[in-house]
Amino acid sequence: MSRMHTRLATGVVVLAVFMTNLDLWIVNVALPAMGRSFPEDGGPAALGDLSWVLNAYAITLGALLVVAGRLGDRIGPRPVFLGGAAVFTLASVVCALAPSLWVLVLARVVQAAGAAAQLPTSLALLLATVPVARRTTATRAWAAVGGLAAAAGPVVGGLLVQLDWRWVFVVNLPIGVLAVTAGALLLPRTAARETGRLPDPWGALLVTAAVAACAGALVQAPVWGWASGRTLALIAAAVLAGAGFWFRSARHPRPLLELALLRLPRFGAAGTGTFVFGVAFAMNLLSNVLWCQEVWHWSALRTGLALMPGPALVPVVTALTTRAARRFGHGPLVAAGGLAFAAGMAWRVLFVSLTPDYLGDLLPSLVLSGTGVGLTLGTLVAAGVQALPANRAATGSALVNAFRQISATLGVAVVVTLLGARVSAGSPDAFRWAWAAAAVLAVATAAVGWTLTRSRTPAPAPTGLEVR
Repeated sequence: MSRMHTRLATGVVVLAVFMTNLDLWIVNVALPAMGRSFPEDGGPAALGDLSWVLNAYAITLGALLVVAGRLGDRIGPRPVFLGGAAVFTLASVVCALAPSLWVLVLARVVQAAGAAAQLPTSLALLLATVPVARRTTATRAWAAVGGLAAAAGPVVGGLLVQLDWRWVFVVNLPIGVLAVTAGALLLPRTAARETGRLPDPWGALLVTAAVAACAGALVQAPVWGWASGRTLALIAAAVLAGAGFWFRSARHPRPLLELALLRLPRFGAAGTGTFVFGVAFAMNLLSNVLWCQEVWHWSALRTGLALMPGPALVPVVTALTTRAARRFGHGPLVAAGGLAFAAGMAWRVLFVSLTPDYLGDLLPSLVLSGTGVGLTLGTLVAAGVQALPANRAATGSALVNAFRQISATLGVAVVVTLLGARVSAGSPDAFRWAWAAAAVLAVATAAVGWTLTRSRTPAPAPTGLEVR
């Protein structure tokens, strides 16, 4: 493959990953406008109902990433990637035309299925196009694309919402069409790494049910009451489905989650860190959007411009620390990033103001948290993927990203639980609790970084991870 062909193929992969990551940010910024578009009881849709626009996407994505990753391992990543890009693009059109909130939620489920096919196979395709010596840099750059999308997302989302929130989905159409058409011409036809059946479909159903029931209990408890029969039923369903998923993973010949992977010390630590940090990250993102628009009463565009410095730092920090990651390993960067993010959350707890105070309240927190994300998120992904045997590249990256998506669902649900059905400017106490909880989770992520520091040499693959 020529150098120019390699660059063009890499560009296609990056474009598709950018599209799916951009969707997260612009939909968050558009959420209040969606609530006003689908009124309930004479007012905007309740926050708990609106949260399913985010949660339906994250739950589906988290549940299907491993299936899609394993499918890429078995039939090759190229057809799975192209099919996912096409599905994502078509579902985005349905989202833009949705006549009701619950049609939008269903379309987001389909959109997430397309994203699930793209994300793990995109990394496999990227690794297939670059020399072995550049794979560490390529992996961190792949993760940093999310940061670049995050930098553009708030502003792009704010601009599009000024027209209509439906444009946040229309924007995916030209990007998706370009990714599919160019990808069909340029992407490498890599050989399948494995043969055999796909992972346990009942496992995917059980983990979806477990996460959805858990999120539903958290979201509805402020309305139904924690001791209500419906809340307790959802909690029981989450526990039973989660236990069933773990049991099938331990017994099934083709489990959705290979428990042997979790016994890889660095992969298990990276997955734990990704999950814990993902909860904190989602809590921070949604709470900042709601604070700016519902408490400070800023427009979507002003909110997007205000939030931009934090995510804009992510790709910059990631790029500047690439050499440090090679020299010192992943652990110190994760530890430093977790502490920086925690400091950003603590700043808001201490200095939050009901009167808009961007320079004294929000901006310092954004700088600290953006630095923390840049140090932590891509580094955890790289640590997890590089701890895996070669025949689990797509599946392992899918697992790491599944942890991240499921954690995002829980982060959104916790914010809704703390804030209640409606966001009120009467007191910042509920927001303070959310930021304090995010700070604690970020400190826990820093502790994961310490464990990675202590085990810099990847452990050999446990029995059962050979090609099957």
